[in-house]
Amino acid sequence: MYRKILITTDGSAVSSKTACAGVAFAEQMKAEVLVLFVAPEYQYPIYVEIIPPSYPSEDEYRAAMLRAGKEHTQDVVDSCAKRGVPCEALTAFAESAALKIVDVAEKHHCDLIFMGSHGRSGWGQLLLGSVTNKVLSHAKTPVLVHRLIKEPGSK
Repeated sequence: MYRKILITTDGSAVSSKTACAGVAFAEQMKAEVLVLFVAPEYQYPIYVEIIPPSYPSEDEYRAAMLRAGKEHTQDVVDSCAKRGVPCEALTAFAESAALKIVDVAEKHHCDLIFMGSHGRSGWGQLLLGSVTNKVLSHAKTPVLVHRLIKEPGSK
């Protein structure tokens, strides 16, 4: 049914658990995985006339974000390797993570976007602005939202 599944990660515990579920799903579907980390674009400091010497250059920032992306996607790559699931990792830069996820899914011909949700509702969802909700509203590709079940006694 699905041949190529895009799994997103931001390095958080929620996205790591979601990615594990995504890899298991890809294995069941006999699909390949494209794991994506979206880093924010470089931001020049505003309201200063001279950039402080300690502020990273754009090249230093991009190199650091590429390293972070490799670290965040490596668990998914390793999990895929253990399960025999073909996998490719990608780090992309964008102002809007949601729009970049949609764009990557289209450009890489993914059949499904597999991503997590913190499960917030009401004011929490409204104030935080969910990347998942934005992907759902913009994607032409089907989106499977993996919602973590809270353990009893956890907040």
